[in-house]
Amino acid sequence: MRDVRHTRFGWWLEDARRDWPVEPTRPLSGDVSADVVVVGAGYLGLWTAWQLKALEPALDVVVLEAHLAGHGPSGRNGGFVSTLWDDLPILRDRVGDARAVDVCRASDRAVHGIGAWCEAEEVDAWYRQGGTMHVATSAAQLGDWDEIVAACRAVGAAEEATPLSRDEVLARCRSDAFRGGMLLRLAASVQPARLSLGLRARVLDAGVRLHERSPVTRLTTDGVAHTDGGAVRAGAAVLAVNAATARFPGYRHALAVASSHMVITEPVPDVIEEIGWTGGENVHDCRTLLHYFRTTRDGRIALGWGGGRMGFAGRHRDRLDVDRDAAANAAQTLRRLFPALRGRRVTHAWGGPIDVSPTHMPIFGSRGRVHHGFGFTGNGVGPTYLGGEILARLALDRRDELTALAIVEPDRALFPPEPFRFLGGAVIREALVRRDAALDEGRAPDPLSAFVASLPRRLGLRLPR
Repeated sequence: MRDVRHTRFGWWLEDARRDWPVEPTRPLSGDVSADVVVVGAGYLGLWTAWQLKALEPALDVVVLEAHLAGHGPSGRNGGFVSTLWDDLPILRDRVGDARAVDVCRASDRAVHGIGAWCEAEEVDAWYRQGGTMHVATSAAQLGDWDEIVAACRAVGAAEEATPLSRDEVLARCRSDAFRGGMLLRLAASVQPARLSLGLRARVLDAGVRLHERSPVTRLTTDGVAHTDGGAVRAGAAVLAVNAATARFPGYRHALAVASSHMVITEPVPDVIEEIGWTGGENVHDCRTLLHYFRTTRDGRIALGWGGGRMGFAGRHRDRLDVDRDAAANAAQTLRRLFPALRGRRVTHAWGGPIDVSPTHMPIFGSRGRVHHGFGFTGNGVGPTYLGGEILARLALDRRDELTALAIVEPDRALFPPEPFRFLGGAVIREALVRRDAALDEGRAPDPLSAFVASLPRRLGLRLPR
């Protein structure tokens, strides 16, 4: 991948900082008090801070961020603003039909809420509704969506998930690799860094005290957040640090950490027009370690691959950010799916860690005065907005229909402890890569890879996609 700019931040942030320049705020110095302290300034932490000020404008809110707000997963993800309808089968199994539908309807509100917020706050995050297509790129993937379609029909929401023939898929986006699919009715896309930096600016405008370059070294259950420069003592604390959650005591078995990696092309509006991909649909295939792809307002095509490396106990590893093999896989897949891109430049590659939930569902709850949210499994743009609403209410002890949702204080499912989680995850990941590759090529996976790839489901775990 010569001439590709490969960094841990990527093209989204390079583009967004031209319109949303960032002057870092000062690190925390000394001990202070606040009504609420929020640890983490990605989407979840910033939406929580925004919602806290919306509920109680006079509230004193302090946000602590280890690096720069909006520059982690929130600034470099795929920008898919998704609902939770594709998790309806999981929800029905865990909590029943009525509570499952409540969660999905709440996630609908989040998709609309982000668009309305961008309009009201004059944040041009390239918000565009267009639905999400699941597509089969091999014979083995055909019908992968049947369980979702059947679940939506069973709960009286058939309009949420519509099966598509091959011709119907190709009418929206032409690729010889596509064999059929499903359309999820409600979804949107954003330029994720424009959203995260715009949110950062509006939170500061609202009077939130933001201290960047202030990593929290200890968070106690009585609401005290300690950094090397000082501490914040608050009536309530919110832990919103994505993959870093696993570093905090009490959360070490609650999630796993893996990485996902993206590439993006130069502007290719002619190619987008040629393949008929003009409706703004988000698209992903039906592999376990999926490929996800979308267009941008300025005529680029971006594609990511969820087949990166495993993290160890929430620790930061450089290979989780810059993985040239994973980026090369993404670029190769992009050209395989859309041959018209051959000869056109892939300009940027980047990646980073994601927090993987054992149930594939985000998790919210409380431990003492600390309220937490994590487990977005790479699908957090929409659910973090909902999570901000939930966590603000938990921090203020306001119980309502949002805090009663089934993703708040769910039955616990845990990953094994380290080093078994890392070693087992790495072995399973390699088996999933081999299995997906074999099925893509029309071959049966070897028996050992097939067995190892099946272990998560046998153990009751739901891994990406």
